[in-house]
Parts: sequence; C-alpha cells; structure tokens
Amino acid sequence: MSITRIAVAGATGRLGRHVVGVLTERGHEVVPMSRATGVDVITGAGLPDALTGVEVVVDVASWHASDEEAATEFFRASARNLHEYGRQAGVARIAVASIIGVDRVTAGFLAAKKTHEELLLSGPLPVRILRAAQFHEFVGQLLDWQQGDVAYVPALPSQLVACRAVAEELAGLALGPEPDPGAPIPEIAGPRKEILAEAAALLGARRGVKVVGVDGAGMPDAELAAEGAFLPGPHAKLAGPTFQEWLGAQP
Repeated sequence: MSITRIAVAGATGRLGRHVVGVLTERGHEVVPMSRATGVDVITGAGLPDALTGVEVVVDVASWHASDEEAATEFFRASARNLHEYGRQAGVARIAVASIIGVDRVTAGFLAAKKTHEELLLSGPLPVRILRAAQFHEFVGQLLDWQQGDVAYVPALPSQLVACRAVAEELAGLALGPEPDPGAPIPEIAGPRKEILAEAAALLGARRGVKVVGVDGAGMPDAELAAEGAFLPGPHAKLAGPTFQEWLGAQP
C-alpha cells in the first residue's frame, strides 16, 4: 500500500485523536491540523503550509457549543477555507464526519451541521460524507453539562457508537474507491439501539450521579428524535462495542 499524506482537521478533538491514530497505524503520513498545532481552519492561518503535498483532507473539526448561529459560522468558514486552500494545494478530496438524521433536522447544532454538509458539497473539491450515530463519549458530555448529583437526561433512542469505530470507517471512506453514483450517504452506528438516559445511568453509577430520564421537551427536534430520526438506516454499518461493553473497558 502506498503511503498517503493526509491532513486531519480537528486532529486533537474527541474524534480527531482516533482518526490520527487509525491513519498512523495504517502507515500513512498524517498532518494534524488544530489550533494546538498552529493551524486554524477558521482564519486560514497555517493552512497553506499544512496542506502542502496533502492528497486527502479528513474534516472532523467541530464547534464546541450548541448555539446554531455560531456553529453555522464556524462550519461556513472552515468549509470555505478547506476548499480554497485545498484546491490551491492540489488536494484530491475531503472526507467529513457528519451525523445520522441531519438531513431531517430544523434547528440547533444539528441544523448547523446540515448546513456544513451543504457547504462542503457545493465547493470545488470532491467530498465524501460519513454520517455517524452519537458517540459513546457523548453520554459523559451530557452529564458534564449538568451540575450537582442529579442529572436529567432525555430518554431518547440512539444507536451509540464508539469514536474508534467511526474513525476506522471514516479512514476507509477517505482512502477507498469512488462510491457508486446514487448510493446513499454511508452511515455507521453501534450494534444496538440504546436509550440515552439508560446509558447515562450506567455512567452515572460510576460517578455517583443519579440520572433521571426526561422526555426531551425543549430540545431541538425532540419529536423527531423520539420517532427514531437519528437511528441508522438499513444500509448502515453496525460496529461494536455496545455502550456497556465500552464503559467496562474504560479506566
């Protein structure tokens, strides 16, 4: 297998760390791009140097908060810069991680992510998208957002998946053959449907936090979520471990 030079935007993030690890293990030359490495996909600072000789960009950079307007501006700038500087550098394609069900949403962070997909697809470079279910790691984030020894978590269905499994699938998509025209956007999810509140209760028991399941009222597109809009379609790849198995392997 020939060694490919791949730039990873968001390389120090929750998913990015795994993407860098997978690509490195597979023998590729990885250029980690984040503000910590002196590359800013929003301002463009450091991008020309980072993309020199790069064949593929894997975009897993994300906004850190749920505000739709701020997240949309982040994705607008990053999409524009990755296309502009990538085209100048001779990059062959961009592969990006997105979210299952994002095509149906109407508000919030997921709506910004929907716009992100549209912006990337409208640019000059070919783009490959992988839509993933919520990460196992997201459950801890739900608890982190709340203070005190009781956490209120939506009792909504998800098919939680490990970041590592998403990284492996995204790396394969980024470097694999051209997808068939008209094929559905690929998806990856965990091995079974889970209820977010039930998964959070398993983690809460470790942390000494009582988890109370709630209906998700007030969340953007909670009704869609309750109907299973964020569960994988029939063409999705399902990959373990389950949340409980993953949690048991955590230190």
